[in-house]
Amino acid sequence: MSIEAITGRYVTVTVAGRPQRIYFEEAGSGTPVLCLHTAGADTRQWRHLMNDAAVTETHRLIAFDMPWHGKSLPPEGFEREEYLLTTETYIDTVLALMDALELDRPILAGCSMGGRIALQLAALHGDRFGGFIAIEASDFQPAWYDIDWFDRPDVHGGQMGAALVSANISPHAPSTERWNTLWMFMMSGPGVFRGDLSFYTRDDSLIDRLDRIDTAQTPVHLLVGAYDLTCTPEDARRTAKAIPGATIEVMEELGHFPMSEHPEGFRPFFLDALARMKTRQTDAA
Repeated sequence: MSIEAITGRYVTVTVAGRPQRIYFEEAGSGTPVLCLHTAGADTRQWRHLMNDAAVTETHRLIAFDMPWHGKSLPPEGFEREEYLLTTETYIDTVLALMDALELDRPILAGCSMGGRIALQLAALHGDRFGGFIAIEASDFQPAWYDIDWFDRPDVHGGQMGAALVSANISPHAPSTERWNTLWMFMMSGPGVFRGDLSFYTRDDSLIDRLDRIDTAQTPVHLLVGAYDLTCTPEDARRTAKAIPGATIEVMEELGHFPMSEHPEGFRPFFLDALARMKTRQTDAA
């Protein structure tokens, strides 16, 4: 029998005047690292790193399910509204959770939509963080698919979402982790993936904010998988180039969900990213 070191709890925060009961998990001690999942998924994407002693011996990893995702229920009255995530709501949710957990300048590590909001936070609230690891992140990605397919009565949204994202998983990913990753999308609540993609594919406000990011104050490191066809290496390079002082690395055998689809392949890149945050913080001091 093996009991993992990950612990899970709930915290209630207020976002846009509404209480939100949010589920979060944590493991390790040391520098706090707030981890954000991708669209349509949940905290389980980070489970491998949260069980990795090489990470958790010096870092306290904290991952949470956004409202409507995983174990975080939608707010009261959700049955009378359409879920459409916005940049403002996303930012307010992250900051509210930080306040509730009393996190002092954590490193923010986000993937896909989590990477996009990491860059938004770097531009708008950089002083509240110790560094940003933006994974599969770019300034803007218009949809190359019809997002309305994910919320139709004649279509299984979960299976449709899993089919779409399967093309974004590297062929080098272990079969078990490929299917575990796809299962999270199969479990997504009705319309949730569509609501996340509404934010991801329609809000282009980050483009004009990239020059606000001060990497001398807070380091920014981008990671992108070579097999990511949504946020391609070219997209990530374009974005990094627009942020003075940002660094970037292309992960040759990984796709859009590296920490979940191929944890062993992602591990050295993540450890290097954490080391970059510490080095830059030391230099700044």
